[in-house]
Amino acid sequence: MVDKLLTFEEAVKKFDPTFGIEVHVELCTKTKMFCSAPNPAFENDKSLLENPNTLTTPVSLGLPGALPVLNRQAVEYAIMLGLALNCKIAPRSVFSRKNYFYPDLSKDFQTSQYDLPTCLDGYLDVELEDGEVFRVEIERAHLEEDAGKNTHVGGATGRIQGADHSLVDYNRAGVPLVEIVTRPVRGAGKRAPEVAAAYVKALRDIFKALGISRAQMERGNVRADVNLSLAESGSQELGTRTETKNVNSFNAIKDAAIYEIRRQAAVLSSGGKVNQETRHWHEDSKTTSAGRPKSDADDYRYFPEPDLVPLDIDTQWVERVRKTLPELPAAKRKRLKEEYGFADLEMRDVINAGALDLIEATVLAGSSPQGARKWWMTQLATFASENAITLDEVADTKCTPEQVAALQKLIDAGDINDKIARQVLEIVLNGEGDDPAKIVEEKGLKVVSDDGALVSVIQDAFKKMPKAKDDIAAGNLGAAGPIIGMVMKATGGQADGKRVRELISEEAKK
Repeated sequence: MVDKLLTFEEAVKKFDPTFGIEVHVELCTKTKMFCSAPNPAFENDKSLLENPNTLTTPVSLGLPGALPVLNRQAVEYAIMLGLALNCKIAPRSVFSRKNYFYPDLSKDFQTSQYDLPTCLDGYLDVELEDGEVFRVEIERAHLEEDAGKNTHVGGATGRIQGADHSLVDYNRAGVPLVEIVTRPVRGAGKRAPEVAAAYVKALRDIFKALGISRAQMERGNVRADVNLSLAESGSQELGTRTETKNVNSFNAIKDAAIYEIRRQAAVLSSGGKVNQETRHWHEDSKTTSAGRPKSDADDYRYFPEPDLVPLDIDTQWVERVRKTLPELPAAKRKRLKEEYGFADLEMRDVINAGALDLIEATVLAGSSPQGARKWWMTQLATFASENAITLDEVADTKCTPEQVAALQKLIDAGDINDKIARQVLEIVLNGEGDDPAKIVEEKGLKVVSDDGALVSVIQDAFKKMPKAKDDIAAGNLGAAGPIIGMVMKATGGQADGKRVRELISEEAKK
């Protein structure tokens, strides 16, 4: 325990951080890894998911004599993921028993892969917010089963500390997982927390693109363990690492890495030693606390699972799976940037905002790319920020890409202008209407494009501002601004701006 943490800047000046990430992704197969029990990571029935200890079989409960049967779909999903991560697919892999006692695994061991995983020696190129690309090397991606879920009751925080008792729900026990383990990531310096968060985000995007997981971090479909150590600047030796368990948001991954860098730097600077241990992340205080001493592989007493034969994957199977791979996120971003004509900065802003998929859906619904980008990156992004929700949640609950495309079509057709479009979008977001065209019709919001009405207003404006008329006639088009403003005021902002400019130029020459 240290009294005062170093600042992040002080810490990374004195020490070089090294991090590693273990990411667990729940696969959305219909059934569990080794039995026919329904997979809660696949189900969407809320009432079913909230009913504890109902999605079980003797296998997932670890009852004596129950024998596992491997889920073929889970293996295919693992192969897909391995190929997407540039891994080698092992022709033979073996399941092992990872032995430890914990109440969420009633059989007292986890069926996992150890020295012979299905996928190994891969990498992922991670693009940071400013466009810099950082390669993260992947040691392995192996199949295993998830554990159950403990609920700690009676404490103030919902954690085991201070709880009166704990409840165990075995619905999640046996859910298929792939665990992706990086090699130690060195050389990121002060950007290490940023790289760690961006890496997990890139993985989440791949999971979604492949369709192998619902990838909802808030539901625990994707969980990350953040390993971090410090070494004296310039040293080639790795320091003692800690492992912050089950961090489930991108911001939390970044914050947990920052906190551990500051904490470990303070310990080392005061002459102390960092303990090799697991640590718990506390979102409310943005801190970690000690868990248990970190076990090494030998402590788990791995041995081959006697109830499962080795998994043989021939090259024909791998190539069949390779042909089913969809376009991966990095390639898709590059293609759409070229197709949409977005500048580098525009594209980075879109990606960082998490808006690319929504813009693509809006374009497919009939909008121009720039029109789609404009709405998702301005008014809709502001709405999301003000209501503390994501753009995806806006699309799911307030305004769909199809509605945005319909709005942009009205602009492109000249039926409404941007000012009116913002009013229509506000009505949609407030739940007061869902069809932009119908809203425009019912509320009389179409632009005024009748030449006679517009010419009358323009002539009245020229009478009040004769010098502006002379200036425009002489070719000074900048003098048209006040006239346009008067026309817009007279029409309640519903005039066709393009036509107004044309008529002002024509009338000024008369």
